[in-house]
Amino acid sequence: MIFANRQEAGKRLASELAQYGSASSPRGRNEDPIIVALPRGGVPIGFEIAEILHAPLEVIVARKIGASHNPEFGIGAIAEGNVRVLDEPIVNLLAISKEELEEAISIEKEELKRRVALYRNNKPLPSFKNRTIILVDDGLATGVTARAAIAGVMKQKPKRLMFASPVCAYDTAREFQHLVDNVICVTTPVDFVAVGLCYRSFAQVSDEEVVALLEQSRLRERPKATVVKKAMRGKLVVGAHHAEPESYMHHRGR
Repeated sequence: MIFANRQEAGKRLASELAQYGSASSPRGRNEDPIIVALPRGGVPIGFEIAEILHAPLEVIVARKIGASHNPEFGIGAIAEGNVRVLDEPIVNLLAISKEELEEAISIEKEELKRRVALYRNNKPLPSFKNRTIILVDDGLATGVTARAAIAGVMKQKPKRLMFASPVCAYDTAREFQHLVDNVICVTTPVDFVAVGLCYRSFAQVSDEEVVALLEQSRLRERPKATVVKKAMRGKLVVGAHHAEPESYMHHRGR
């Protein structure tokens, strides 16, 4: 299966999440989920899901740790909450020294801090305790970065954690069933090669696009208000009514 772009993929994925919605949805289960996207590529996916399911959109920043000889080859990852996940067999196989590893981690920590400052104005993650969390990315290959993000979310003790992505490598999706409550994929090719090959348009997502999508989602989530003008002082009284979310899955986990 080939997606036109992340927007189409997000809409397709949202249809797979339709049962995990609010009581206001005809098919809803009152899960009241929070969509948590992995920036940058996961944010356009998460935005479409949050828009369709009327759910809040948040981000959790995780960074892959690449091998020095090949930065694209992940040997581990870090995530918010002081999470560190390492592929110890690969680290040992490549004979990566402790100093080399710590230097790579230090570089990624700086980039993680920069993104948290940019995407969330240095605010901490919102509380995920006792909430249904749908962690979203634009693709699942080896899954090292997603594993770190999962560990970061799990530290907050959510009621339910699901991982959702339009395309997932078959073997990795099976492994993830033991890490989360459910794994939701639109397609899980056995002959998976690369995430980008499953999209006709897979341009890199910019920081500016991430910030714009997060702000647009936050504006939509703000309560609808009725404004009443007070006579004399011109003060405003705002009465709010909150929208409820929706959502769904298929691969059974944990």
